[in-house]
Amino acid sequence: MLAEFGDDPTHYTGAKARKNYAGTSLITRASGRTHAAHARHARNGHLTDALHNQAFCAINTPPGARRYYDKQRARDAGYNPALRQLGKPLRRHPPRCLKTRTLYDEATAWSHHAVASPQPLDIPAPWDV
Repeated sequence: MLAEFGDDPTHYTGAKARKNYAGTSLITRASGRTHAAHARHARNGHLTDALHNQAFCAINTPPGARRYYDKQRARDAGYNPALRQLGKPLRRHPPRCLKTRTLYDEATAWSHHAVASPQPLDIPAPWDV
C-alpha cells in the first residue's frame, strides 16, 4: 500500500485527496429532488487491491481491527462491504505514522473503536436462593 501511495507525506493535500486516489470516496450527484451516491471508477486498482488484501490480513492479527470488522458484520454488512469499511481506517494509519514520524501502535490506532466490556450482573444463581 505504501508503494502505491508513495512515502512523501506532502504529496497529497489531505485525506480527501488520498481517498479519491484510492477510489474509496463516493461521487455524489444531486439535482432537484434526487440525490445519488455512485462508486468511483477512476481509481488506482493496485491500491484498491492492496487495501482489500491488507484488510483481509488485518482481521486475523490485530484485535482492534477484528473488533471493528465484527462490528461492521453485526450491522448486517456483507463480507466485502465489511472489508471495505475496515480498509478505511487502515488507509489512514501509514500516512499518519509518516507525518508524525512514529511507529504503528495498536492501542493508539484502534482506541476510539474500542467498546467497554459489559459489567457482569449480580444475579444469584437459582441454587443459591
